[in-house]
Parts: sequence; structure tokens; C-alpha cells
Amino acid sequence: MLKVENLNQYYGGSHILRSLDFEVPEGKVTALLGRNGVGKTTLLRVLMGLLPVKTGKVLFEEKDITAEKPYERARSGLGYVPQGREIFPRLTVEENLQMGLAARPGEASIPAKVFELFPVLKSMQRRRGGDLSGGQQQQLAIGRALAMAPRLLILDEPTEGIQPSIIKDIERAIRILAGSGEMAILLVEQYYDFARSLADQYLVMERGEIVARGRGADMDRDGVRKLLAV
Repeated sequence: MLKVENLNQYYGGSHILRSLDFEVPEGKVTALLGRNGVGKTTLLRVLMGLLPVKTGKVLFEEKDITAEKPYERARSGLGYVPQGREIFPRLTVEENLQMGLAARPGEASIPAKVFELFPVLKSMQRRRGGDLSGGQQQQLAIGRALAMAPRLLILDEPTEGIQPSIIKDIERAIRILAGSGEMAILLVEQYYDFARSLADQYLVMERGEIVARGRGADMDRDGVRKLLAV
């Protein structure tokens, strides 16, 4: 689904992403883990076209999208839920979800799947996004990305600052989405137990490099938790 080849990125004289090579397979959850400041969010911004690629390639469904604009990547099927949610606080829940339809010209209705996964959004459609709790805003941000019917869903630390009950709801939703086989999921996380419970495969970043990778079922045996310790 997604393939990254020899990807490098710099900030000034600092080498932030170092020769990254990995794949995100269709119908699977790929967990990308690492401590703060190792380059995870920078990588996602590069994948979405928000930062240019210095060297290397980004391939999506075998198409080279390295030079594509963010809106072109969205129309191709990349859905992105950024760290911090970034919903529109003055728009209603319904209007926020409708923003996801912008990548699907001619589509007028919010997919029923969004409300099936997150029923609270249906009952709160008329409420402003800024009036929701942090966990509800996270569900809204994921729902907005799902409204565009992505082929690849990228989630940047969806559990950050979220209450445990809603973390369980988000985990259930990701499991259903992955189980459907309709999309690939790239999950960026620091919460080890959450990532381990969902990952089909894992990648660990340190200082802009991938230092470990393997099957999600082997994360405990491979000592991944120790790699994340401060």
C-alpha cells in the first residue's frame, strides 16, 4: 500500500530522517514507535506532502507521489489524523465531518461507518467541535479522516491525553477498520500496550533511523518496551 525508499529530510544542518526504508501493507496495522523528538511526526508530515522530500521516494499503491501536493495525496486516498486533533472548534460536529468529504468531489453524505464506529458523534452532530471533550474530539478527528474513505489511515498518537474509556473505543474502531481489509493503517504511538495490542508489524525509530522492526506478536520478546524507555 505504502512504500518508503531511502527517505532523507533535514532541518538546517540537522539530518532529521536518515535513509528510511519500510512498507505499510494493505489490511494491516503498522505501529511506528519511538520517544519524543526522534522524527516520527516529521516523517508523517513528509508522507502527507506538508514537508518536501530531500532525497528518496514515497510510493502509494505503486504510484510515485513524492512530488504530489497534500490535497492530491488526500484525493489519492491518504487520510491523516494529526497529533493534537486539529478539529475546527467553531464548526459543528457535522460540519467537521463534512470537511472530510472535500477529498471526494460529488459525495454529499457522511459515511454511515463513521457513526457506527463512533455513535457519540451522531448524537452530537449539532454541537460545536470545541465543546466536545478531548476524547470526543479525537473520535471526531478520526471520523473526519474516515469520511474521505481513505485507503491508508495515518494516526499520529491518537491516545495522547485521552481518558481510558475512549482509548478502548478508539482501539475497538481501529481493530474493526483493520479487520475489514479495506485499508492500511499506520499508527504512530508512544503508549506501548496500545500499540502492541493492535500491531501486525512494528517499526521503532531512534534519532531519525529505524532501529528495530518485526511482527507485532513479537514485540515483547524483541524487547521493544526497553527501546522506548527514557
